[in-house]
Amino acid sequence: MIANEPKIKVALLQKCGKAEIYLHGNYFLAGRGTVGGRVTAEISGGCICLKNQENTQIARDREIVLTGIKKSNFTLPEVNIGIDFHWQQNQRQTFRGDILLSATGYGSFHLINIILLEDYLISVISSEMSAKAPLEFLKTQAIAARSWLMAMLEKKKTVKAPQRAETENEIIVWQDVNNHEGFDVCADDHCQRYQGITKIISDNVEKAIESTRGLFLLSGGKICDARYHKCCGGRTEIFSTAWEDISVPYLPSVTCDSISRKPITTEEEARDWLHSNPPAHCNTDDQEILNRILPSFDRKTTDFYRWQMICKCEEMEEILRKKSGIDFGRLQNIEPLARGFSGRIYKLKIEGSKRTIIAGKELEIRRWLSPTHLLSSAFVVSLEKNTDGTISKIILDGGGWGHGVGLCQIGAAVMAEKGFSAEEILAHYFPGTTVRKLY
Repeated sequence: MIANEPKIKVALLQKCGKAEIYLHGNYFLAGRGTVGGRVTAEISGGCICLKNQENTQIARDREIVLTGIKKSNFTLPEVNIGIDFHWQQNQRQTFRGDILLSATGYGSFHLINIILLEDYLISVISSEMSAKAPLEFLKTQAIAARSWLMAMLEKKKTVKAPQRAETENEIIVWQDVNNHEGFDVCADDHCQRYQGITKIISDNVEKAIESTRGLFLLSGGKICDARYHKCCGGRTEIFSTAWEDISVPYLPSVTCDSISRKPITTEEEARDWLHSNPPAHCNTDDQEILNRILPSFDRKTTDFYRWQMICKCEEMEEILRKKSGIDFGRLQNIEPLARGFSGRIYKLKIEGSKRTIIAGKELEIRRWLSPTHLLSSAFVVSLEKNTDGTISKIILDGGGWGHGVGLCQIGAAVMAEKGFSAEEILAHYFPGTTVRKLY
């Protein structure tokens, strides 16, 4: 169990050949003293060459550390966010903390931010959702993010990633912990969004961190693996739909509402559920609320509660060929074989004239069926056919955004808007847990 605030290594840029860094204030460089202004890092001969703004080499090594002095910070002009998702883009971002440049052995280097956990979380909670979100939501997000990170790092000591079970006709893939080497987490959706101090535009962000400092979600005397996602679609999902086939008591399927509804157990129920628009905390199109709780690039996704994807058969065949690496031939059928209680599919049979494959789990299904990623694997399939019986069009009617396990961020933010406390929100999405201060 953790007793003191740790430092976290966050990779801001991975496997790059060159990077510009703008140092605001002084940074200490061993053997050189203090440096500032623009510096450039470039891989050369397996080492990192660091040059100042006069293009003079000031360091050359496989690892270079720039230690921030007092209130210094640094800017990276191009950070790629939302990698492989539909909101992928480059942003200019500014960070606090120290800088570690570490050669990878592959003719590249990582640019890593070394920062105290609580300072890291200030950026996380204002990057995952908007800094303008209600204080009680930001407190909820802080406790969940803090808990997930420390549980993941502990789990990483024994769990390998990714997991893959493959036979001739079945490919089941999931990634329970990150597979990063040389650092703890990346700065993107793959781990937790960490987009620098420019997102901190509300006093509530620092209030949320100050009031929850050292608070963790616990179950059975251990820090909870507090998963979260953007929108559950009306009901959260169980752990095993996305990851290992185990039961996690504090990650059950719960309705995103005070109304109790039965879980999805059949294809007919899934079709009825996903073709309907039931009330839920995360079922909102109130632009005033969404503008307060969502980052600007997330607000572009307007159909997160219920959504539809339509594409021609030949388009889907090409997507499948590109994303799975398998040539299915002429697509003949797409059939859900196993769903979780929210309707999320974790086994999907894809039949083609050349190959038939059962794919899973939820993230792999989302990856295979979209040029980026589907919003979720909670969808039902409709096939339009030509007069000769071949498929002409595939229609996916879906619900939710993300894996669906644990905290529904939009649902939780709306609960906070309605006056629920952080403790009440956490108890709803993580039943049976307690909040405890560990440092």
